[in-house]
Amino acid sequence: MNTPGAETVRVGVVLTTEGNDCVVIGEEGRGVDYKSGKDEEAKSFSFDQVVTLDNIQSFHPELLQPLTEVISSGYNGALLICGASTEKIDYSITKQVLANLLSRILPVKEELFISLSFLQFHPDGSTVDLLSPSRQTLRLVTHPVLGNLVGGLGEVCVCSAEEAFTLYETCRETMKANAGSLSSRCSSLFSVAVEWKLHPDEEEEEGEVCRSRLQLFSLAGGASRTDLRGVSPLLKVVDQTQCEATTSDKLLPFLLNDALRGNSKTVLIYCIHPQGFLDDETPSALALAQKARSMITKATVNRWCPRATEQEIRDDIMHLRTVMMSLGESETHNTYRLAELTQNLQTVKNQSWEKRREESKKIKDKTQSCRTPNSNWRSSGHRESTDTMKYLQEQLKQEMEEHIREGKGKVEKVHERVARIQQLREALREETLKNGAATEKSDLCQESQLEYSKAQERRRQVKDDHGKLIQEEVEKMERDLALEPLPTEGSQRELLVLTRERQVLVLQIEALRAEAQQAERDLQDQYYRHQTELHCLREESLQVFRVFRQVSEEQRKMSEGRYRSVLLEAVQDAVYLSAQNQQLQADNKQLRKALGELKDTLAVRGDPKAGMLTQKQ
Repeated sequence: MNTPGAETVRVGVVLTTEGNDCVVIGEEGRGVDYKSGKDEEAKSFSFDQVVTLDNIQSFHPELLQPLTEVISSGYNGALLICGASTEKIDYSITKQVLANLLSRILPVKEELFISLSFLQFHPDGSTVDLLSPSRQTLRLVTHPVLGNLVGGLGEVCVCSAEEAFTLYETCRETMKANAGSLSSRCSSLFSVAVEWKLHPDEEEEEGEVCRSRLQLFSLAGGASRTDLRGVSPLLKVVDQTQCEATTSDKLLPFLLNDALRGNSKTVLIYCIHPQGFLDDETPSALALAQKARSMITKATVNRWCPRATEQEIRDDIMHLRTVMMSLGESETHNTYRLAELTQNLQTVKNQSWEKRREESKKIKDKTQSCRTPNSNWRSSGHRESTDTMKYLQEQLKQEMEEHIREGKGKVEKVHERVARIQQLREALREETLKNGAATEKSDLCQESQLEYSKAQERRRQVKDDHGKLIQEEVEKMERDLALEPLPTEGSQRELLVLTRERQVLVLQIEALRAEAQQAERDLQDQYYRHQTELHCLREESLQVFRVFRQVSEEQRKMSEGRYRSVLLEAVQDAVYLSAQNQQLQADNKQLRKALGELKDTLAVRGDPKAGMLTQKQ
């Protein structure tokens, strides 16, 4: 592997609004001057490039094109988009990066393998693989040759930039549909893994493969602790790395830390929406972007030989087994080492192109089979309700932002705004319940009713078949008795009739037993189905309570912050008034002392004004 020198993270800033006096772009477009007040001194922030929405395309030659160039050379690359980014900005940058990267690789590389993956990160830290949501639990894997990987990740193979971007759009739509109203607070990671076999002239050993990876992070949340969208994961990771703290077990912090400090060439695009001098998010975002620009990565070219790596791990396993058998007793560290080598071997085998193509085909087939014809009908049927929810969410967001900015106004206005916020919350909650929970319950009820009707029809059919069979047996018995010569003795004749009737009764008992078994099986299926529905409803209720608890916790923190600021202002006012009172008392004392001296002087002179001063005092 080649080991180049360390590099810092390259940072570009997008200002989504212009003409704001608090933010001014530097002359060379590589810095920002920010004023927190009209009479205060401006703070300067330095970046690699600062643009507005009108010239955002200038990012391509300065930041994006160099990133795709190094990825096509075998390096890992990461692109982080965060802040006040919109869906339009994300789509535009992603489409441009994919087209540029694959246009460099596809015409040049002969034996090539390209795969895509998409992860959704919820605010509570949970992760969903949108390409294979029913797979096993995702886990972090650190391989000595392959580096950091996500075990159990679903991958889909593609052959063109158009196919890759179409899959990206599909996953974004799926993410919005799954998260609902929380989609704006969910982050995502869209990964493009590219591998190609080297030319014999470029190989250091036979069968060597070059692999690179592009990670496109879309991070939700703001840089300020009071932001309504929550805190950006970037802020948490940067604060941790500044303190040299270890990353948590969650996937997103680990992957972000690896992109900002590990084997990767990283570019950060931070979108900022300045809102005036009272804005708390803008200075926090500028400071966070500048802090991220000081972080250092160490990128290396990724080359490896699958056969040689696999054989080396197998040799290590055989050697370790021989050592453990010779010792007789397997020591603990040897057992752990054997488990680690076995896991590494399985990881290498999972990187086989053939195996990954088979898994990709399964995912594509499953995705096609899961698409139902009534999906379009459902989306169009609930469009009006969805629009209503979006309108209520926007109104609630505006009211909350105004409440935070203008929270120190008159008491009547504050109470009026709080009342409007409560009304919007209630309306949004009712609309959400009506749109989401009612539909799911209706679907569950319809499905349960349909299964019950099928089981009932199945039991009725079995009962009718048994009834026909018994009726045919009775008619056959009567025909046989009519054709056979009956014995003359009454007892023998009765015995013959009873024997035939016994056969019919045995047949009736068997029919009843079969019907009872069928009813028991249907009852067992209904029980399992109801247990599944109950589990789903319980999970849904727990999710609702989690979201409610999270929102309540955020509201509590926001209220606590405001109350602390009010309390601090009250204490400061009390201290100021106390100081003023002490000053006035000291001035009054000085005046009394001066008046007494003046009176004494006049009294010594025998001036009659001294008596008048004494009376006034």
